[in-house]
Amino acid sequence: MTRTGSTFPRWIPLLGGLLGSTTCGMLLYAFSVFIKPLQAQFGWSVPDVAMAYALICLIYGLVTFPAGRLSDKYGPRKVVLFGGLVMAFGFFMVSTITPPDPAVIAAGGEAARRAGRTPLYLLYLYYGVIAGFGGGCVYLPPIATAPKWWPDRRALATGFTVVGLGLGSFIMAPMATSMINHFGSALPVFKTVGVAMGIMAVLAASCLKTPPAGYRPAGWNPPAGTPGGPSDVDSRDFTYEETRKTPQFWLLWAAYFCGSFAGLMVIGLIAKHGIDAMTLAYKAREGLDPLAQVPTGVAKNIAMAAATAPSALAIFNAAVRIMIGPLADRIVTKKIFVTLFSLQVVAMLALFPAGKSVVPLAVCAALIGWNYGAIFTLFPATLLQYYGPTNQGSNYGLLFTAWGIAGFCGPYLGGKLQALTGSFMVPFSVSALVLGIAAVILLLLKAPEKKQA
Repeated sequence: MTRTGSTFPRWIPLLGGLLGSTTCGMLLYAFSVFIKPLQAQFGWSVPDVAMAYALICLIYGLVTFPAGRLSDKYGPRKVVLFGGLVMAFGFFMVSTITPPDPAVIAAGGEAARRAGRTPLYLLYLYYGVIAGFGGGCVYLPPIATAPKWWPDRRALATGFTVVGLGLGSFIMAPMATSMINHFGSALPVFKTVGVAMGIMAVLAASCLKTPPAGYRPAGWNPPAGTPGGPSDVDSRDFTYEETRKTPQFWLLWAAYFCGSFAGLMVIGLIAKHGIDAMTLAYKAREGLDPLAQVPTGVAKNIAMAAATAPSALAIFNAAVRIMIGPLADRIVTKKIFVTLFSLQVVAMLALFPAGKSVVPLAVCAALIGWNYGAIFTLFPATLLQYYGPTNQGSNYGLLFTAWGIAGFCGPYLGGKLQALTGSFMVPFSVSALVLGIAAVILLLLKAPEKKQA
């Protein structure tokens, strides 16, 4: 039976998704600002601290699957509330890690490494495992819930619920940097922001509710070809078990992995690539030896110029998540996918030579951010088109594990390839190759046959 209208305003789940994804953005996408102060205070190496980020990406991505299953079974509110409190607890607990004696750290050597070992394991536990587990529970349920309230604008609703990932990084990066400069330590940031995360997660959970079965907005009649539309009267949504048995699902998983792998690899390298390339270009213009040190003022200017790349990437990464939604509601997502992934291949190949100048680098970064951000709207929208909204939590939860595995492998492999070859051309070329594979997969992809009611 179809039910029209509801006493529960359908924009409220969008607000819940925005709050939840903003909290997750604060958790994930500003971690780079903590690396240097944590190194200084605990004597850790960059790979030591970076492993915490790789670990949280892995846990966060893998937890979305059981979180989606639980959301489908018990409702999104309980899952997000539980996950939000766990995430806030883990983030807060980082502030309780006791730093080693500064004199021991300053002395360096084996004693400093031993002193920092136990605190490092606590960072992995609190941030990587506990906060990552909670974050995965917060992220997925709103993405599965909001489109059910907006069957007339499913992709737009999906985009609105994930745009907060970009907003969270805008908020967190400058706020955390300011607090670190004020306190002289990163630890108070984890304490204050951990409390704020808990409050935001509670508010997000309170906004989430599953619509009644057969819900449709008042005055809206499903057009032909959409779930519930005239051509779908004899068909039904796929069950989760039926979804995961289709080859189309695993082709989407492979394409999601490729897109995430390449995007995350480049996000972790683009600022350093800009600094290195612009520094070499400056030395060449001035006739300096490639190994010579540049003046401090010039180095700061180069760093500021290179910082425009991740900023441009973040802006376009956030904006596209909403802007691509209306287009995906009107056009089959396959056409958009192939276009964006093909553009991403070109952008990756252009990124290495673009690093010498701020404008070309920023343009490439913006294009990469646009294409990367779009996948977080397009993949869940494609699942809705293929399999229907009934089991979206379970379906997208399983699909999103591709991002978690890519988040663990991509940045690590990118850093390794750059370190082994001494050049950013190799990881960028690998990214282009991986994206090319994804483009071919998506080009050949066909929707599964509808299930008979």
